[in-house]
Amino acid sequence: MPDVLDLPAQQNTRARQGLLLAVAQVGQRLVAVGERGSVLLSDDAGHSWRQAKSVPVSVLLTDVDFPTPTQGWAVGHSGVVLHSTDAGETWQRQLDGQKVAQVILDDARQRADAGQEGAAAEVRSAGFLISDGPDKPFLSVRFSDEQHGYVVGAYGIALTTADGGQSWQSLVGRIPNPRGKHLYQVQINHQELLIAGEQGVLFRSIDGGSHFSEISTPYKGTFFGVLNLEGDTLLAYGLRGNAWRSPDHGANWQRVAPEQSVTLTAARRLHDGSLLLADESGRLLRSTDDGRSFVALKTQAQAGLSGVVESAEGALIIFGARGLSRIEPGTLVSGVQ
Repeated sequence: MPDVLDLPAQQNTRARQGLLLAVAQVGQRLVAVGERGSVLLSDDAGHSWRQAKSVPVSVLLTDVDFPTPTQGWAVGHSGVVLHSTDAGETWQRQLDGQKVAQVILDDARQRADAGQEGAAAEVRSAGFLISDGPDKPFLSVRFSDEQHGYVVGAYGIALTTADGGQSWQSLVGRIPNPRGKHLYQVQINHQELLIAGEQGVLFRSIDGGSHFSEISTPYKGTFFGVLNLEGDTLLAYGLRGNAWRSPDHGANWQRVAPEQSVTLTAARRLHDGSLLLADESGRLLRSTDDGRSFVALKTQAQAGLSGVVESAEGALIIFGARGLSRIEPGTLVSGVQ
């Protein structure tokens, strides 16, 4: 059997019911990614879906982002980075884990030769990446425009590009993460980057990724994501129902209690300005006071929920271990308990 890095994704009539981990809004189109290299497209706000014409790999795809209506990137297991120039119809491979490891190793060697403290240890760690092979997954991708993007993943791997993926540079030496904690999500807000990861880590850059600092948090469990809210407000969420809100850009934190200790897997700002949190049981929680409090909706999504995105017409597209489903706009208001 060919390696999944070289095996194109197969057409599958049940792809909509399979594991899907991310959905991006691309103008009026929705693009979903998931298991075995599946890329699904919807041009009618999530009522119907079809598979992309060409995906060159069969690895699990974990995230997708489109900074323009045509230019998009998807990432996944085996260090894969894919690029589309036609709104998700066809994809090309830009990176795999072997190339990622080489980029990180070359950067660590340059810094070690320059005498940078700690770089010699990073050279050794990067050597292990080479010998392990392409087995480290990317977990998140964000582009600020069609040239500038960032990808992060397991064991602290993180790269950036300034030329649309023609070349990539390591961020490992810029992020103060010497133990290689997993990085689950990267978010962009103008020149500010926020990265959420395991053991309560949040990292921030205010200069487009040239330098990073760690934000201290009172929670030592995993954060799966972080949102920029109004002004200097941050909302971080993760394991066991932990949602933490900071009104002053991370200087102080207060826990937002969602009543149940179920892992929070996704957060989304809706078109009406309200916030939505989703947990892995399928429960949806809505806030109309900028994240100070949340109320559960009667509308229940499927268990194993990975995320939620709002269509252009206001419907919620729910996705996860049981595939894709759609929640009509009216139920989000009438269903508040």
